[in-house]
Amino acid sequence: MSFPDFDFDDLLTPREAAALLGVRTTTIARWARDGLLKPAVHTPGGHRRYRRGEVLAVRTAETVRRRIDEDAARLYDQGWSIRRVADEFGVSYGMMRRILIKNTALRNRAGRME
Repeated sequence: MSFPDFDFDDLLTPREAAALLGVRTTTIARWARDGLLKPAVHTPGGHRRYRRGEVLAVRTAETVRRRIDEDAARLYDQGWSIRRVADEFGVSYGMMRRILIKNTALRNRAGRME
């Protein structure tokens, strides 16, 4: 098997990628399955190797996503409606509701926490 031109020092095992990102190896595998993190190469034994730069890009994207989630929850906690928060971030009502369910207690129609 021939490998493309890679700097092999720049390739990471799933365990190294997980350690760099502070997640479990199962998270790395799930991200690879979902297409968020694409293996640069498979070894002859079928093991995945990831480019360090792509792993760091995932970390940046994950950090941005967390900040958006936190900002959305903060606006909602300040009294904004789900629809208003969704419009602010340019996402659907349903998507924002799922984000908020993960990050804060939702208010019922009377304005009390559920």
